[in-house]
Amino acid sequence: MIAVVQRVYEASVKVDGEIIGSIGNGLLVFLCVENRDTDDKVTYMSEKILNLRIFEDNNGKMSKSLQDINGDMLIISQFTLAGDCSKGRRPDFTEAAKPDAAKETYNKFIEDVSSKINGNTAIGIFGADMKVSLINDGPVTMIIKR
Repeated sequence: MIAVVQRVYEASVKVDGEIIGSIGNGLLVFLCVENRDTDDKVTYMSEKILNLRIFEDNNGKMSKSLQDINGDMLIISQFTLAGDCSKGRRPDFTEAAKPDAAKETYNKFIEDVSSKINGNTAIGIFGADMKVSLINDGPVTMIIKR
């Protein structure tokens, strides 16, 4: 499982020109499910992201988590994070989970986060052509692999 986590002032996702999800201050998470991902990885990733201390305290130090600030999370499925670009010019996506398995695991991640988050959760549509807009805060961007 791979997640690209961006600290944002706000973010939204459109499908067919219509905003289907938006958040205020919080995290935009691009989530990739890989072949051997299991439920324990879902739990690990949701806990890691919810409690990652990348928000600033009153002294400007990154010591607060999304939970600490009651922030929101926008979760977008993105299988292209599994793309291996080490050979040739065309990415190899063999490590990405097959769509049915990936969707099931993606939905488990959403359920896990939604049951624990202090703020709001918004999502994209799995497999859709999405247009994501954001105002990055910092910028602060982390890559988490499990």
